[in-house]
Amino acid sequence: LAMKSVIIIPALNEEAAIGGVVDGIIHQVDRVIVVDNGSTDQTAERAAQAGADVIHVAQPGYGRACLAGADAAADCDLLIFMDGDGADDPADLASLMRPILRGEADLVIGSRTLGRTEIGALTLPQRWGNALATSLMHVFWNGPFTDLGPFRAIRRSAYQRLAMQAPTFGWTVEMQVRALKQHLRCTEVPVAYRRRIGVSKISGTVKGVVLAGAYILGTIFRETLWPATQSVKRHNAVRR
Repeated sequence: LAMKSVIIIPALNEEAAIGGVVDGIIHQVDRVIVVDNGSTDQTAERAAQAGADVIHVAQPGYGRACLAGADAAADCDLLIFMDGDGADDPADLASLMRPILRGEADLVIGSRTLGRTEIGALTLPQRWGNALATSLMHVFWNGPFTDLGPFRAIRRSAYQRLAMQAPTFGWTVEMQVRALKQHLRCTEVPVAYRRRIGVSKISGTVKGVVLAGAYILGTIFRETLWPATQSVKRHNAVRR
């Protein structure tokens, strides 16, 4: 059976990039959802003009936007997440989806570490944080990851097992850690990474770098203390 695919793009003040991002991927999937996370510019309008479905999440938080996008895509079997800043290359979409479409994987991470990164696209703190986080995942759960890349694909059935809840920048690492704890089939494919259009919410400020690092490491250590089943039970209790 063919899998219905959706790309979910959390976006905050990305009016300069979002139209081109949507235009580059909309013909490769069944649906594109842009989650406008409180933008004060024309992000929502540009996304809609390019053909995306736009939903609004006023409370800031990368994870909150991704959660809302996934909830809105209940009719889709394959969830793909990418950023709205033009850094992820739409040309890599087919290779990202392929292991899932072939039945070989449940979660596929687009690894910038294994791929081609444009000079200046990844800052030193980002590289260091990725290396530390993936090393810790290897130590605690024998994880195969080399990156926390935002460009990723996951089966809906697998996503539902993860009971995702991280509201901010811990989202990407929470997904990878919980996938390891649930013994999902995880793999990586090399992806290109370009200099983003506009200023990064994370790497563009010292505060952003520090907060993102704290959320990522905090998420890893929280997950080491909670058994896989306990995390799901706790999440369900919170949802109720």
